[in-house]
Amino acid sequence: MKKRTPLLVGAGVVLALGPLAPGAHAAGAHTTVAPTAGAHAAPVATAPEDFVALSSIDASIVQDMRYATKVNFIGRRIDGYRQPLCILTRPAAEALHRAQEKLLPQGYSLKVYDCYRPQRAVDEFVRWAKDLDDERMKPEFYPRVAKDRLFADGYIAQKSGHSRGSTVDLTIVELGSPRAVGGPARPVRPCYAPQGERRPDDSVDMGTGFDCFDTLAHTDDPRIEGAQRTNRQFLKGTLAGEGFVNLPEEWWHFTYKPEAYPDTYFDFPVAYRSVAGH
Repeated sequence: MKKRTPLLVGAGVVLALGPLAPGAHAAGAHTTVAPTAGAHAAPVATAPEDFVALSSIDASIVQDMRYATKVNFIGRRIDGYRQPLCILTRPAAEALHRAQEKLLPQGYSLKVYDCYRPQRAVDEFVRWAKDLDDERMKPEFYPRVAKDRLFADGYIAQKSGHSRGSTVDLTIVELGSPRAVGGPARPVRPCYAPQGERRPDDSVDMGTGFDCFDTLAHTDDPRIEGAQRTNRQFLKGTLAGEGFVNLPEEWWHFTYKPEAYPDTYFDFPVAYRSVAGH
């Protein structure tokens, strides 16, 4: 098979690329350009009509959009996140609504950490990963991984399924749970520390925090037992019933199938104006 060359672009561009490889972390998995007419699409400033704000479909789903804050593995607001807003393709948002309808009578709610992610944000992840001097968030998010291994170990990559609009990072919270979330853990503890010691979050105990660069975050890691394992399987089973497929390396990462844009990577900003009127 003829080798394909990756296509990297800047802000405001839609990419039509080949299928996303399995695995990889926050920035998504490596992929290559497919030889299609759409590979050099025109710049866009707003989302296609079938992208929506999740709140317009289900306002009861909690939104804790980490990349619009400093509470993430880089430690600053990420490029392209202009508002703390979950944007998804309509089929994915409607599927989350159906899952939420199942959870609410049981005393639980979904909480999303990240939804659609613009390509410019992924590009920032890549630039950060190449800067080996910036390790200020290492003690919490990747204490057992050398930063120069983030690409090789699949934690960071050039493309992300999130940029296609049907992938979401999320968890489950108990209704009425305290909303003291996002503040720093004092002292800073690893993302795999016991729940009461790591950074505050109202998620049910999943064994690690969100965006934990560690094999303990693998959904079915055998070291995760008891209530933590039950909680992961509860989340996975609830979403699987509505068409979501889990990424085995991340208990929080799910993609709605079939994807509306399986070969397209978008770069419009995460902002209300991007989906105004949809």
